[in-house]
Amino acid sequence: MFVTTFQLSSTSFMKTTTFKVYKYRWVMLFVYMFIVAVNQMLWITFAPITSNAAKFYQVSDIQIGILSMSFMIVFIVMSFPASWLIDKYGIRIGVGTGAVLTGVFGLLRGVVKDDYTLLLMAQIGIAVGQPFLLNAITKLAARWFPIEERATAAGLGTFSMYIGILIAMMLTPYLTISHGINGVLNIYGVTAAVAAALFLIFSKENPPTAPCRPDQEERSLVLDGLKDMLKNRGFYLLLFIFFIGLGIFNSVTTWIEDILKPRGFSATQAGIAGGLMIIGGIVGALIMPMLSDHYKKRVPFIITALAGSTLGLIGLTFTSNYIMILLSSVLFGYFLLSAGPIGFQYGAEITYPASEGTSNGFILLAGQISGIAFIFGMDGLKSPETGSMTTPLIYLIVLMFVATAASFKLKESKLLKETESNS
Repeated sequence: MFVTTFQLSSTSFMKTTTFKVYKYRWVMLFVYMFIVAVNQMLWITFAPITSNAAKFYQVSDIQIGILSMSFMIVFIVMSFPASWLIDKYGIRIGVGTGAVLTGVFGLLRGVVKDDYTLLLMAQIGIAVGQPFLLNAITKLAARWFPIEERATAAGLGTFSMYIGILIAMMLTPYLTISHGINGVLNIYGVTAAVAAALFLIFSKENPPTAPCRPDQEERSLVLDGLKDMLKNRGFYLLLFIFFIGLGIFNSVTTWIEDILKPRGFSATQAGIAGGLMIIGGIVGALIMPMLSDHYKKRVPFIITALAGSTLGLIGLTFTSNYIMILLSSVLFGYFLLSAGPIGFQYGAEITYPASEGTSNGFILLAGQISGIAFIFGMDGLKSPETGSMTTPLIYLIVLMFVATAASFKLKESKLLKETESNS
């Protein structure tokens, strides 16, 4: 535990506010990160083994894609109720609900064996838990961390999402070879149960005292904050940018094998490319938010992230050299995924005093809606003769240029400027 002292000035007096920041915040963040990572691992399990899974369950590629897409569909329905529950009843009940659903239905996936319908039902059960986990990233940061550490905390929370995706992308093809698809589901199911148990045992609702000034504490509840949020033009612009960025990420990761297969690459090679994409994102999610906190700027880093990820997507679209594909994957992941935690925190700041859970939920909701549209769009626009996805990828590149241009209209948050002037 350490004590940080701030001096707050006004026109009439000078006031000193002392508050404590507790080391247990890192325990909270760790158990939260673990269950989030596992949830995302369960989401993207089948993406790098689409062809093998389609043969195993005797269904089409698009039906395997639906196993991932179900998370996006369910998120649209459950995002608002999840945000309300998190804001109304807190982290332990809100995130705990998501943890239990992830653990229980994660285990059930290994029980259903080769029945696709039962597998889809279990996948939907896990998907219901997802918004209870993801919508709490900025809520946990606000409750346990001072404002100058919140982008970093949100970055680490988002980093755990990428870790889960990375594990699924890189490990699943190898586990499928050695243990079969049922073995993979059993291994992941046990991991989900352990992660859920750790969260329920070690999570706490609040630190003994707030880690920030009173005016930087948690926000209004969902319905109250929603009214202010819907009047915020800057937030609409941020939603538009995330609608494009998250949608592209969701669709590219879902179809990574089908993107590379027409160029002669195997499922294992596709898994490596997808894994390196996430590794790049992990590095970006660690470095970029820390730089954003250090320089107390959000907008320049969002612009940089969108521009850099556009270059990576161009490489993924046009190159047939595997080394260049891997480099493009790293570039795409590093920049696009680093925009996530910075954008989440920026959204929480510009919608003050709306709840962090509400702003976070709306941003993720935008990406789920576009993800569904882009996944179906990519499948519909691919070449019927060769299966090539070059045409839909070109459309995605155009959208990334649009999002990058839109990001130049964002303005820095007043809350961050006030923190900088008072520090």
